[in-house]
Amino acid sequence: MAAEAQHNLAEGLADGLGRVMGRTGRAGPVIGLLRLSGGANMQSWRFEVGGEAFVLRRAPSAEWVAGRALDMTKEAAVIRAALAGGVPAPEVVAELTPGDDIGLGFIMRCVPGSPDPENALSSPPVLLEEIAAAMARVHALDPAQLRFLPVLEPAAGVEGLAAQFAQCGGDRPPIALGLAWLRANLPPPAPLAVLHGDLRIGNIMVEDGHLSALLDWELAHLGDAHEDLAFGCMTVWRFGRLDKRGFGLGQIDDLACAYQAAGGTTFDPQRFRFWLIYRTVWWALSALSMGKGWRGGADRSLERVVVARRASEQDLDLLLLLEADAPEAERLRPLPPSSPPPFVGEGEPSAAEILTAVSEWLAAAVKPHMASGRERFELAVAQNALGIVRRELAGRPSPHDKALCDAILAGRTTLAQPGLLADLRRRVLDTLAADMPKYPALSEARRIWESLT
Repeated sequence: MAAEAQHNLAEGLADGLGRVMGRTGRAGPVIGLLRLSGGANMQSWRFEVGGEAFVLRRAPSAEWVAGRALDMTKEAAVIRAALAGGVPAPEVVAELTPGDDIGLGFIMRCVPGSPDPENALSSPPVLLEEIAAAMARVHALDPAQLRFLPVLEPAAGVEGLAAQFAQCGGDRPPIALGLAWLRANLPPPAPLAVLHGDLRIGNIMVEDGHLSALLDWELAHLGDAHEDLAFGCMTVWRFGRLDKRGFGLGQIDDLACAYQAAGGTTFDPQRFRFWLIYRTVWWALSALSMGKGWRGGADRSLERVVVARRASEQDLDLLLLLEADAPEAERLRPLPPSSPPPFVGEGEPSAAEILTAVSEWLAAAVKPHMASGRERFELAVAQNALGIVRRELAGRPSPHDKALCDAILAGRTTLAQPGLLADLRRRVLDTLAADMPKYPALSEARRIWESLT
């Protein structure tokens, strides 16, 4: 049924795209329509008309974009302004209308290159300089020409995160620690700049080691330029390049120097640290909100619920960012032991073993018959989901502690409390090992923390 629904969707899109492209004067059949892999929020479909390649950027549902600060029309307007301002960005050639009957979105001319992180991270150092220069061009855009963009001020942003945390249960201690730190370290206001909002490896097109375009402008807004600088330096967006804190391509000093040389604002390490912690909290809550979106029916994709479990990655990253504030005695305190795994008998297969069998069957019997990259991507997501459930059955500590979070946010508990940091380190390590055991920072944190004696 899923394959049939996907086929029907593709047929409907092809018909509608033909009508849209006809309005632009590009006559001819739509061929090679292909759903691209990735894209946690929006769908991307590649197709050709008249020998030219294009990409449809489409919302999965009207409900999913209903709460966004930027609708699809405004996102397209930002991309057009960026391209006109000298930013490497795609060319928007058409926007969907209700009469097209294929949803909400717009069509861009296909940009050469690949967004694959491995492609970018294997590029020469000049790529970091090109990213920094493109970022400086974004920040040089005139905010007066984009008055519809939302404004993010630090204090209001932090309180918005706190409200979102409460809506998600308010019960994950590392997030509470991050919020408490942010409230205590608010920077003074900065000049408002146009920000991309999602500028990182994975959202850039790279061809032959050089930047060809910045993608995915749905989070564009006005704010402190250091926010864009910090976001791409988060551990999660460096894809295992733990030793290269500047976008996974170099050091933060390299990024700052290249950005300033391209006309960007003077780099402030304190502002950078604030926004690095801010966006780490933000991404943890964004992951949790995907679970809410799935429950509410806005997007029932399997990818949505799996990404929601990535909040445990940010639990780890927040502890790594915040532990420097703990007293030395707490930083050096050994970890408590993990809980022993449940006993597994020698008789009937356990639920975890059955899930393993299903995953192995998918790989052996289903994967060879999948032609498209999107189908193989979704199969990998399904196998990941089975692994999460299997490891949870084997023993996953709860990441939830509402009472502790309330105490942290009220200022009654800090990382100076004896044993708290060690307990949280153990809990985060074991939870992440169940949720996302291949997260690159996990093995490094385990090596450091478990060596304490």
